[in-house]
Amino acid sequence: MSTATGPRELSDGAVIWEIRNPDGASMGLEFARARLDGYATLLVHAAPSRIEVVVRDEAGTQLASAADLSAEGEAPMSRLTVRDGAIQRENVWPGAADVGRPVILPGGEVGMLLSWWNAEDHSSWRWQIELSNSV
Repeated sequence: MSTATGPRELSDGAVIWEIRNPDGASMGLEFARARLDGYATLLVHAAPSRIEVVVRDEAGTQLASAADLSAEGEAPMSRLTVRDGAIQRENVWPGAADVGRPVILPGGEVGMLLSWWNAEDHSSWRWQIELSNSV
């Protein structure tokens, strides 16, 4: 499955996204660990205010990482983008360009964003994802 916004760029195969909250417990808490096709950009639902992210290929080789990723503003989604081995984070209210992107949910389940709507004042939103055993 390919995104509506561009090709997969990290790997021809699957990759593992490991997202941790460095502020939980004595050594941090795992927020999500997800295996999916090698998308360079994806969304994370309800990400903690600070996260650490490592992306690896299926052989365990590190493709990208970032520590202390935080973003301005309150939003229900964070967009993570891999560029040159680094990861950038942006808190977003998804738009039309995000439809078709993978979304990692807390715990690591991955769905594809099918639709997104939000009120102009951000007081409410409605979205749909598709869950499958191959994302």
